[in-house]
Amino acid sequence: MRLRIAERLKESQNAAASLTTFNEIDMSSLMEMRKKFKDQVLKEHDVKLGYMSAFARACCLALKEIPAANASIDGEEIVYRDYVDISVAVATPKGLVTPVVRNAENMNFVEIEKEIAALGKKARDGKLTIEDMAGGTFTISNGGVFGSLYGTPIINLPQAAVLGMHTIKDRPVVVNGQIVIRPVMVVALTYDHRLLDGREAVTFLVKVRDYLEDPRKMLLA
Repeated sequence: MRLRIAERLKESQNAAASLTTFNEIDMSSLMEMRKKFKDQVLKEHDVKLGYMSAFARACCLALKEIPAANASIDGEEIVYRDYVDISVAVATPKGLVTPVVRNAENMNFVEIEKEIAALGKKARDGKLTIEDMAGGTFTISNGGVFGSLYGTPIINLPQAAVLGMHTIKDRPVVVNGQIVIRPVMVVALTYDHRLLDGREAVTFLVKVRDYLEDPRKMLLA
């Protein structure tokens, strides 16, 4: 597995015209929502409400608006999709694997969390199949669970982009002319410049940020 991972990562570096753009997300509203509903979700659905479901949902909505970020190159053609299969990076003792949440665009927060939890358990138990990891259209990688502050994730070919999440840190920010302390996450989008230009990539990341800074917007989209 380690050898195959190395081959794919090097293939990505050699083939893709990789570029990374960054942004900061004020996590206040999302953290407040999670705190308010996590006990209820755990009681009613037997699943923990984390941040990954919100990020996945925000990405699905942004991908609908920026379809190039959900595309891939097949030979000399660009393939665009009307569905989102999100590869979620999961660390296992044998290395990093990326099982796929199928048709994530049709799922709510709880459904996404259930699927991620099930895939994560299969990964840790060594029971993932090739089918579980094949065919993703976009990847989310959460280095923040290990304490990563910044990072540039590598594209999971033939996908067009990968979103990197990082740790949440209290930072001084300016709000309405006043300096306040807010929980901030730095996010990174590494994208294939053959498929996306800078305007599209930055627009995508800004849309993800806007959805997460006010999660209510995701109910209206």
